[in-house]
Amino acid sequence: MNVTWSPADLAFRDEVRSFLEEHLTPELRRAGRLMTSVYADHDASMEWQRILNEKGWAAPAWPVAHGGCDWTLTQHYIFSRESTLAGAPSLSPMGIRMVAHAIIEFGTQAQKDFFLPGILTGDIFFCQGYSEPEAGSDLAALSMAARDDGDHLVCTGSKIWTTHAREANWMFALVRTTRSDKKQRGITFVLIDMTSPGIEIRPLVMTSGEEVQNQVFFDEVRVPKANVIGEIDDGWTVAKYLLEFERGGGAAAPGLQVMAEDIAAVAAEQPGPAGGRLLDHPAFARKLAEVRIRTEVLEILEHQVLAVVAAGGNPGAKSSMLKVLGTELSQHITELAMEAAGPRGRAYQPHATCPGGPIAHFEPPADGHVSGEPWQAVAPLRYLNDRAGSIYAGSNEIQRNILAKAALGL
Repeated sequence: MNVTWSPADLAFRDEVRSFLEEHLTPELRRAGRLMTSVYADHDASMEWQRILNEKGWAAPAWPVAHGGCDWTLTQHYIFSRESTLAGAPSLSPMGIRMVAHAIIEFGTQAQKDFFLPGILTGDIFFCQGYSEPEAGSDLAALSMAARDDGDHLVCTGSKIWTTHAREANWMFALVRTTRSDKKQRGITFVLIDMTSPGIEIRPLVMTSGEEVQNQVFFDEVRVPKANVIGEIDDGWTVAKYLLEFERGGGAAAPGLQVMAEDIAAVAAEQPGPAGGRLLDHPAFARKLAEVRIRTEVLEILEHQVLAVVAAGGNPGAKSSMLKVLGTELSQHITELAMEAAGPRGRAYQPHATCPGGPIAHFEPPADGHVSGEPWQAVAPLRYLNDRAGSIYAGSNEIQRNILAKAALGL
């Protein structure tokens, strides 16, 4: 595997760096640096998407005919890496990185003409309606009913863990149109207008205090059959295709490297438990060295997957390995950040951060006082939110089962 960038790749990297330097305002960089989860502040995220769309870089992975970029896989990786290193706020993945690909692959021309331009501009903002109270990891067990009524499906039921449901004006959802002996049959993939009568949204307060996720209730909600993606009863095919985009497409290692280096810089100034610098404390130094090494390993694995895909191959089980290593390493780094933050990291100060949603039941001090530095306020919220990393996009237990079967033959 040759991981040396070509002259063309280096020229592209320099172009990306120049663009980021020119267009990432201090406010946008702050929103990126003080994110408390994988989701950026909504307004900052939408502003950054607007800037990227003006450049033609909002959806680089889309086909060029629909507004994507004619980039190599290496260029996609470089763009993701440089954006992360520069502190750019993340874009919501639901529209650009997920449902858009399903629309492009399975949608009608009318659906493409209506939804894709709006997704690019942000005028159409999607949330995902997959999980239900009784159907999480076993998604095929979903039961939200969609009754056939002529030109409409009439939907009744609920979805849960729906990120940004209150901000979204559209949802892509899986609904049960028929029942059969196989759970995957009889599921339909639909696009639901969130302004439709009969929809109620109730925010869920996470352990971090943020209201990013929600439960959404549907009471006889009428959805035109024109909003079905693919075929009725064959939504599982669309969902499996979309899942490929949910689990891949980014560079996780650079962001984790930045977090580890930030912790090292702080630990060089923080007092240790037995005097001296925290960075010189043997137990802390060992844990920091371990996460630094593991971020390097993760980056090498990302390069390997990039090389395989660039050569026309399938990364196979390595995708599951990336999911496990990336999310669990992030959890370890946030644990280390909490240790470095010390007593001030225990203070609940969300007003010093840029969370991905409203903060429930919290009144900031009138003078805006923050104990310590903003990163110390971020640490506990990021720690709490990262606990979910090993669950979403396919739990790590499931990924380990995939690895056991594919790589070890168990």
